[in-house]
Amino acid sequence: MKRRTFISLLGGAAAWPLAARAQQAERMRRIGVLMSRAADDPQGQARLAAFQQALQQLGWSDGRHMRIDLRWGENDSDRARRYAQELVALAPDIFLAEATVSVTALQHVTRALPIVFAAVADPVGAGFVDSLSRPGGNITGFMNFEYGFSGKWRDRG
Repeated sequence: MKRRTFISLLGGAAAWPLAARAQQAERMRRIGVLMSRAADDPQGQARLAAFQQALQQLGWSDGRHMRIDLRWGENDSDRARRYAQELVALAPDIFLAEATVSVTALQHVTRALPIVFAAVADPVGAGFVDSLSRPGGNITGFMNFEYGFSGKWRDRG
């Protein structure tokens, strides 16, 4: 009987970490967002709204699953650098950077935290990524156009 009691006790103890883990609240994720535009810029507001809407569609809500720390660089490289330092100090899990000025500012303050860019004209030429197919490092993202195709565009007007 002692053997069965011991095995039952051992089996129950093995489940304790699982029960404790299940009771813990989900960790709040932090997203640092550095926009290159002014806070009242309609296009910047539209881009931010699209980002937040996409997160909501994926089931992520600000204040519940994650926190968005937002800064507006106003196309000023000094302001962007200052805000990049502030955002890094908040220890986000990831960054979203809009445009070259924002990515440059973040690149100068962190080489470890992941940075996702949008609206960067030439990320390879700017030195943000090694190549579009294999970015390498801590920076990745997307572009609206692949400028290598521009030689094939013709003015048909």
